[in-house]
Amino acid sequence: MEKKIYQCDVCDKSFSQNSNLTKHRRTHTGEKPYACDVCEMSFSESGSLTKHKRTHTGEKPYACDVCEKWFSASTDLTIHRRMHTGEKPFPCDVCEKSFSKSSYLTKHKRTHTGEKPYACDVCEKSFSESTDLTIHKRTHTGEKPFPCDVCDKSFSESGSLTKHKRTHTGEKPYACDVCEKWFSESSHLTKHKRTHTGEKPYACDVCEKWFSASTDLTIHRRMHTGEKPFPCDVCEKSFSKSSNLTAHRRTHTGEKPYACDVCEKWFSESSHLTKHKRTHTGEKPYACDVCEKWFSASTDLTIHRRMHTGEKPFPCDVCEKSFSKSSNLTAHRRTHTGEKPYACDVCEMSFSESGSLTKHKRTHTGEKPYACDVCEKWFSASTDLTIHRRMHTGEKPFPCDVCEKSFSKSSYLTTHRRTHTGEKPYFCDVCDKSFSRSTDLTIHRRMHTGEKPFPCDVCEKSFSQSGNLTAHRRTHTGEKPYACDVCEMSFSESGSLTKHKRTHTGEKPYACDVCEKWFSASTDLTIHRRMHTGEKPFPCDVCEKSFSKSGNLTAHRRTHTGEKPYACDVCEKSFSTSTDLTIHRRMHTGEKPFPCDVCEKSFSKSGNLTRHKCTHMAH
Repeated sequence: MEKKIYQCDVCDKSFSQNSNLTKHRRTHTGEKPYACDVCEMSFSESGSLTKHKRTHTGEKPYACDVCEKWFSASTDLTIHRRMHTGEKPFPCDVCEKSFSKSSYLTKHKRTHTGEKPYACDVCEKSFSESTDLTIHKRTHTGEKPFPCDVCDKSFSESGSLTKHKRTHTGEKPYACDVCEKWFSESSHLTKHKRTHTGEKPYACDVCEKWFSASTDLTIHRRMHTGEKPFPCDVCEKSFSKSSNLTAHRRTHTGEKPYACDVCEKWFSESSHLTKHKRTHTGEKPYACDVCEKWFSASTDLTIHRRMHTGEKPFPCDVCEKSFSKSSNLTAHRRTHTGEKPYACDVCEMSFSESGSLTKHKRTHTGEKPYACDVCEKWFSASTDLTIHRRMHTGEKPFPCDVCEKSFSKSSYLTTHRRTHTGEKPYFCDVCDKSFSRSTDLTIHRRMHTGEKPFPCDVCEKSFSQSGNLTAHRRTHTGEKPYACDVCEMSFSESGSLTKHKRTHTGEKPYACDVCEKWFSASTDLTIHRRMHTGEKPFPCDVCEKSFSKSGNLTAHRRTHTGEKPYACDVCEKSFSTSTDLTIHRRMHTGEKPFPCDVCEKSFSKSGNLTRHKCTHMAH
């Protein structure tokens, strides 16, 4: 007897059973005649309703005889068993791949044919699977029909709910058979196994970069196309990854759902919590195969490797610069647009990076949560602590590939390289002066605007640089934390100590290219060069005078204001400059720190010593 074929009158599909055709027709009509009497969900098949009802009752009548896991549907158990047996009974007739589920094969075949039969009636996007279309439609409707029974979260996909529940239970049912790592998702295990095999089966057709996961390739392609399909419904921002949108939304809500069980810190992303926990355990599971350095996060290792390879996969579409990190590219783009989306709610300052705002806020609160375990010094930023530790260890992990110098910070290396190339990519739009560092340009611009965003909380002074404020505060506290190991002198600034040490060594590493005079400090050379060029970049806003040094302008302004902020604590005489006060104090103390190397005379002022030496030269 010939087998009867049942054909769909809408599409060309055929079925061996009339019941299957009936179910199929509902994919065209959208009919869902089987309604749940607990919630509002409806289904096109009675079996799907039966399975769904078990999500309410918690019933799981089907048990795996290998691992004792229970399932709400017999089909789920059958598919699960194949995970143990490795059975994949559905082979592809185009390539050599096989699958454990027929639906996986059907979906896979569409990668060969390119078929996407399911179209969204809102945005016309097409999908290869009806379930993908159903899930996609929820991005338009906002529907999240799968609520978590532990917390208040809801999800648009049942699979997402299952994964989420594991954040509460800690369950990680997928084990790597090479190492001892466990994973909460099978896809994470598949991706992880490729770190052992090195397999990267997904290639970008634009730049030929290969990836171990198809999702990584999809996200990477958006870097080329500029596609950002995940818009924020609060502000105008869009994102290339849904997870980035989720994390971004929390900047609006302030939500931090991931808590550390060791300390009381909360995090907006689970990956941040995982990384944070390693600060307690000291775990660094990711090793560099070039220099054997270990990292607590795989992303940190990936970025670190680019230091060895020189890879900079994130190019700027405005200038020719490329970056090793996507976040650096994002921050760099703002140098072109001038965008500073992160505003301080205490003062009026804005920042181009969220991390800079977080660090800045600590200048208001005084918070310094990061402590050095060697000298117990505290820092407001973890990066500052990392860099500070290198002062103790002597580590300089950023070598120059031109000369033999190494640096403790990557930014120092970048700046140093420009001494070889002569590159000065940052231009002032007022006077056309160019700079090798963006920070130098920012500080320079304040010379034109008069902006001094760093006020002293003791006196009324303000400064254009945070470093100048730090140094100034020490004039109030008297703190001089930088001691010379040759003599007993101490200094309030590290740069002053470095310059002072050269008085012992005689080192003068900075040469003038006009008269070949050498200097112990780069700032002295800069000021000296102005003697040749005649440049006086510091104009007085009261009279027409200009000065080659900002300090000279500050002192000059006091001739207009009459200000004398430096008072002698012995006789109460006041002075307009700190150097005048220092010289005056020697009248009280009798100190004469400038000895003549010919006779035994000493002087309180260097100028007096210079004049005295002429009396020896005359004889």
